[in-house]
Amino acid sequence: MAVCLGLLLALLLSLLPALAAECNLTDSGEQAVGAPEGSTGALQGSTDLGLNATEVEFGVCSVTCGIGIREVLLTSGCPGTEEKCIVRVEECQGPVDCGWGIPIPDDPTCVKMPCISIPPENQFTYVWKMLIANKTSHLLLNDSAVLKVCRDTHSLIFQCETQKNGNTIASVKYRVYAATGMQTIQPRTIEMNPSSKTMLDAILVFCVITGFIVIALEIFAMIFIVVFWGVLKSVWQLKSEQDKRLANKK
Repeated sequence: MAVCLGLLLALLLSLLPALAAECNLTDSGEQAVGAPEGSTGALQGSTDLGLNATEVEFGVCSVTCGIGIREVLLTSGCPGTEEKCIVRVEECQGPVDCGWGIPIPDDPTCVKMPCISIPPENQFTYVWKMLIANKTSHLLLNDSAVLKVCRDTHSLIFQCETQKNGNTIASVKYRVYAATGMQTIQPRTIEMNPSSKTMLDAILVFCVITGFIVIALEIFAMIFIVVFWGVLKSVWQLKSEQDKRLANKK
């Protein structure tokens, strides 16, 4: 009995370091995920986690421009048999200029334009401008992440700057085409002058009339055969008998 108790006590003492390390790792991961921060370098990220730079790996940013998110992976000391484990998700920054966006149709005459952002949207400040060629841009009285605009008689260009702490972290432009420019243009090849249209109508009428005449003749022939079937049958029998007589005389 004493030997069994000694073995059990030794086993518990050997498991205590592993359990303590796992608890510390879990606490660190929960604290990191619960308090996401902006994009940082490998050294700063590893310092926040209390780890060496060689123990941390940063995932690929979710965007190629503006503001996005990325995973911070632990490459050493993960629970179980995992080689890598996520310890937090943080913001990442790409080039500020995101070029041209595509307006989203809202109804036949209006479109919506979203700014570059990630949830929660209220952590950023949005500045909308209307760009005018050879003139100073016109600042719009709109601070939301989405701008709705209806088409005008001429094309317009809008730009949204996503700012955080007074710094621009993303910028995107939109071109809203004029209402007349969105109309479907008929191909020139189908345009016809009045004389060509009249000739086409005449050909169509002739084909329709000819079809009716052919159908009427076929119906008349069928009615004639049905009505005079007896007479036609007698004529055919008489003709066949005459042919037989002529054959016998020969």
